[in-house]
Amino acid sequence: MRQAATSVAYVWPMRLLPRLNRRRVIAGSVVTLLLVGLVGWAVIPSPATFRTEEQRITVRTGPDDATEVTLDTTLYLPKKSGRKPAILLAHGFGGTKQSVKSDAEDFADLGYAVLTWTAQGFGRSTGEIHVNSPDWEVKDAARLLDWLAARPDIQTDAAGDPRVAAVGGSYGGALALLLAAQDQRVDAIVPMITWNDLSRVFLPESTGQGPAAGVFKKQWAGLFFGSGSATTDLLNAAPQRTPTGDAQCGRFARDICNAYLDIATTGKADEDAIALLRRSSPAPVLDRIKAPTLLIQGQVDTLFPLSEGDANARGIAAAGTPVRVAWFTGGHDGGTGPQSEVDRLRFLTAQWLDHYVKGNGKAPENSFTYSRVSGLNAQGRGLVTAASSLDTYPGVAGTSTAGVALTGGPQDIANPPNGNPAAISSLPIANIASLLGAGVSAEIDGQHADYTSEPLPAKLDVAGAPTVRIRAASPTGEAVLFVKLYDVPAKGAPSIPDGLIAPVRLTGLPTSIADARPVTVTLPAVVHRFEAGSRVRITIASADTAYSSPVDPVVYQVAADGTLTLPNVAGTPIANPDVIWRYVLAALVALIAIGLTVTILIARARGRRIERRVDADLADTPLVVRGLRKTYGDFVAVAKVDFTVQRGQVVGLLGPNGAGKTTSLRVLMGLTRPTQGEILVFGHQLLPGAPVLSRVGALVEGPGFLPHLTGLQNLRLYWAATGRPTEDAHFDEAFEIAGLGTAVNRRVKTYSHGMRQRLAIAQAMLGLPELLVLDEPTDGLDPPQIAEMRKVLRRYATGGRAVLVSSHLLAEVEQTCTDVVVMHRGEVVAAGKVDDIVGDSPTVQLDVSDVDAAEKVLEELEGVRSVAWSGGSGLVVDIDGVPRSEVVAALVRAGIGIDRVTPRRRLEDAFLSLVGGDTKASGERS
Repeated sequence: MRQAATSVAYVWPMRLLPRLNRRRVIAGSVVTLLLVGLVGWAVIPSPATFRTEEQRITVRTGPDDATEVTLDTTLYLPKKSGRKPAILLAHGFGGTKQSVKSDAEDFADLGYAVLTWTAQGFGRSTGEIHVNSPDWEVKDAARLLDWLAARPDIQTDAAGDPRVAAVGGSYGGALALLLAAQDQRVDAIVPMITWNDLSRVFLPESTGQGPAAGVFKKQWAGLFFGSGSATTDLLNAAPQRTPTGDAQCGRFARDICNAYLDIATTGKADEDAIALLRRSSPAPVLDRIKAPTLLIQGQVDTLFPLSEGDANARGIAAAGTPVRVAWFTGGHDGGTGPQSEVDRLRFLTAQWLDHYVKGNGKAPENSFTYSRVSGLNAQGRGLVTAASSLDTYPGVAGTSTAGVALTGGPQDIANPPNGNPAAISSLPIANIASLLGAGVSAEIDGQHADYTSEPLPAKLDVAGAPTVRIRAASPTGEAVLFVKLYDVPAKGAPSIPDGLIAPVRLTGLPTSIADARPVTVTLPAVVHRFEAGSRVRITIASADTAYSSPVDPVVYQVAADGTLTLPNVAGTPIANPDVIWRYVLAALVALIAIGLTVTILIARARGRRIERRVDADLADTPLVVRGLRKTYGDFVAVAKVDFTVQRGQVVGLLGPNGAGKTTSLRVLMGLTRPTQGEILVFGHQLLPGAPVLSRVGALVEGPGFLPHLTGLQNLRLYWAATGRPTEDAHFDEAFEIAGLGTAVNRRVKTYSHGMRQRLAIAQAMLGLPELLVLDEPTDGLDPPQIAEMRKVLRRYATGGRAVLVSSHLLAEVEQTCTDVVVMHRGEVVAAGKVDDIVGDSPTVQLDVSDVDAAEKVLEELEGVRSVAWSGGSGLVVDIDGVPRSEVVAALVRAGIGIDRVTPRRRLEDAFLSLVGGDTKASGERS
């Protein structure tokens, strides 16, 4: 997929994740996931070649420049002669220069000189982790600018001033901001999913009190500290020295280590710790940033939420610096987002760097863009988003607000000792929320209070930070609370949009809720659509797994007052970018439209022809297959197949692998055309696109679902694609058939194979089609589910409908089906009632009182071919036509008791006799 911009185009770098290991599953891999080199490929590309230079560059760093640190670097240089503009490409926390290797290569192909390096304290670089301290990591980056400026192959603006952009995500994004504030030689920056104030990030407080009263974000902090304190190279697991000489601190600088240990122990930060974290934050120095800034922030990010990007944007713009803000449906918890998001951000970054670094084209607008999930990718590869824009950035307050009334009075909630057990709102590991799907949140009974709206009369869009007023009372005078916004759909499980919650620490509280004064809580900014009929809920909880809580048990009184305020943004859909490919695309769309028109006209004409070819005598017969033959060149997949399926029948289609069963089903479903013969469904000749297919439901060659949607969403989208009324779908019956319970509200990517199979069967039964065609329906089901499926199929056929089942499980077919069709080598070798196909048994099972004596009697009985012990008191006897009554009489005369006489022939025996034990596949036919 290609996208151009001005004079060049770029690739969104999604190859930023190093190989996962135990360490990388935490923050190191998270932050590099969205580090965007945002490199691309040209409309008519012939990527330039490049060479690399691996160097260990020693820089003098520290507050007094007295410390030498050696940085492991790679310079990517295009081979084309001349001076090149440069990009300083920073990796995320826990990564190395290898984390951004692919992105650096793409930049170099486009003519940039790209310098990547491993930050001190990581990988093979020396030094300690100071968390982007201006005296250490930021100064290191400035020294690298000096190094670039001294090279004869780097474009400069003046002596010692390279033409350079700083690009990075998360840890690297904060570095880009801090470097631009500290070194005015930086010409443009693209910081992504990063922080504004590190003290507020790890000690958030949602009533505006600041980090001194913040609630410690213990899970994210612990993951980062655990990653950074590792004493191994995260890329190659090579042993590294421990600079501090302290196994507790690992490669962290002592001041950072001590601050973390103190905060993690007490759950609070003193003034020194807050000052240390703020020193590693862009917040105090935003007014010094003069480099044009494209800020990209993730909407699904519990580490660095949209409020952090908002603070950066407002601070930089206040100094008169050009700023463009882009929100997208990904982040530390949400990953890259759908491909449509990747493409959008690719284009925005292409414009920004192309103009401000290469000097091409007009200056991009200082606009704001955001997006919502809007539907399905036309190629069936997941979700797409619809982006909107405003001329100016509105902030998290939005451009308009809507009030939603909440109901519910004061309630008691308990804070558990040491915050355990606690509610779950999110899990701070990259993409883990998407793996678990909707429903990741879980509240603990007795530890939360709910305040819910009436069902919404119409859809309600939210884009920004909602606010609500709450009151609280506590016998200790203090309370730590977690305020959450829930979407409660009419059908399905409640969920917290993007897993984002608002921690609150309240002090000076009365002991009675009647005396409590309301405080305003600002919830995290979200972009979310509440559908009509859904309810909006505010939940106030006493403990959450992601945060620290008071250690002592206590009971709070809480209340939510009146109205929840929800902001929105009056954006307009983003038009195609004003570049050359816009016109190419317009022409392509026109050609496609003409082609579609012609195709539709042909299809309609063909459909009319098909509809006229109706056999009135078979209008009530679900399926008739006549002389079906299908070849692929010289290969015969189906030689000759004839059979009929009547109403009320459950017909099993049997045959060894390669017998032609699936090919026959594909022709039956209109997925391919027969070479010869015909298929009639209710008298209508069946061809691809035949309208009569609307009376057929099918599961052929396994289920196919969109993994990022829930089971319920997949079913609803499938039915919507049919264009038929929702009330005709019979969703309740389908849900009952699927038997997934609340799992129907989870994303399909979390389903087991058996769960996907059950969902696929439910999809096939949507609309209760008159003919149901299932290929291996019990594949992946456990025994109880298989037994239930038997009942479902039998019951389904009793209503005048018919079922055709292809299966290898002969015992299941025997117990489920009324009729069978046996195929072998592309032909039907038998068809009829199951009992008729099985026929009389040449073998019987006997349970006798004396096995040895019975065996001797039977071996002497004329006509008996064989006697075999089957365990216990059982014998299997091949009577070869001898009447069973004669066998029984012989045993009785010998004084042997007989408990049971049963035929031994099964469908399997009949099947094997029909195919002669030959399991040669179709592909082996002579």
